[in-house]
Amino acid sequence: MWNKFFRKKDKSYPVKSISYDEVKEAVRQYSKTLPSNIPLKILIKEDRTVDFELLAPFLKALPDKEFYMSAETYELFEKEDRHIALAIDKIQKAVDQYVAQKQELPIIDYDPYRKVSYYKLEQLNLITDRPDIDFYITEEEYLITRKKPQ
Repeated sequence: MWNKFFRKKDKSYPVKSISYDEVKEAVRQYSKTLPSNIPLKILIKEDRTVDFELLAPFLKALPDKEFYMSAETYELFEKEDRHIALAIDKIQKAVDQYVAQKQELPIIDYDPYRKVSYYKLEQLNLITDRPDIDFYITEEEYLITRKKPQ
């Protein structure tokens, strides 16, 4: 994986309390340093935890708690919201597969907010269980979001 090329092993960092906003800013700064052919996804481990070895040079520390990130939308979450990161990834993949198969969005018919239809995803066996979160499909790149459009 690309991570081995971006690790800074020559310095150790203290462990301390780091806020959500500080991590978000470090992710933003880190993303600016990546070559255009390297996706931000390299920051995300398989269990959706953020790889803080890569962010430590920007934070000047390692956090004393875990943070999670969606591998599909790069949205950041604290530990208590880890389930949201997992749900986003599952539903975004299902939406992408649905669009590839049907050439249409899996939204509730006539819904002006473009709410994801879990029923349509289930009909194609793209999901086996429904998250307890509503998702909506954005105009740009058909990404899902928890924010209901205005």
